[in-house]
Amino acid sequence: MGILSRFREVMKVNVNSLLDKSEDPIKVVDEYMRNLNDELRKVKAETASVLADERRSKKALDECQTEIDKLQRYAEKSVADGNEGDAKKFLERKRVQAEKQHQLQVSYDLISSNAASIKQIQDKLESFRNQLEARRVELNGKWTAAQAQELMNSISSPSGDGDSIFGKMEAEVNKAYDEAMAIAELRAEANDNLDDLFTQFEKSTHMQTEDELAAIKEKIKNKD
Repeated sequence: MGILSRFREVMKVNVNSLLDKSEDPIKVVDEYMRNLNDELRKVKAETASVLADERRSKKALDECQTEIDKLQRYAEKSVADGNEGDAKKFLERKRVQAEKQHQLQVSYDLISSNAASIKQIQDKLESFRNQLEARRVELNGKWTAAQAQELMNSISSPSGDGDSIFGKMEAEVNKAYDEAMAIAELRAEANDNLDDLFTQFEKSTHMQTEDELAAIKEKIKNKD
């Protein structure tokens, strides 16, 4: 694809349309900027090539003009020396160089015009890229702020409804607390039951001991 075609392709992209179709505008803009920078690098490479052609064309034109000026001096010197034959030869060579110069001038004018146009395209594309980069930074900041605000909204809902993160966390804590207290009550009740059983057992044992002691005393008394 030529430089002009690429430039038209880049400039006709509707960024707003791309953003409308995407749920992640930052991703769309970043992708577009990568493509734009890639195209800009290609445009710069082509611009550099055309400018190099322009310099070579200008050098060839200048060298031709230098040769023409030199042949003119030689012809004048030959006439001054009375050597018209050599003067005619120098003038003939000058005529050939003049025709060559005309062709070089036409070529240089065309290359120079193309170089100016391409350089203008590159400047416009760079300006367009810089504007979009500034908008990308602004959009990125707004997107980050929007996400932060959404997070804050989810963390602390003004109505304090069950959809808030704190509400859910509070419910989980309360649930865990209630379960822990229930287990503690069951254990306390079990301990109380055990204490009652031990007390009853000790009382029963004490009564049995007293009965046995009384029986022994009664037995001794009967022997006497």
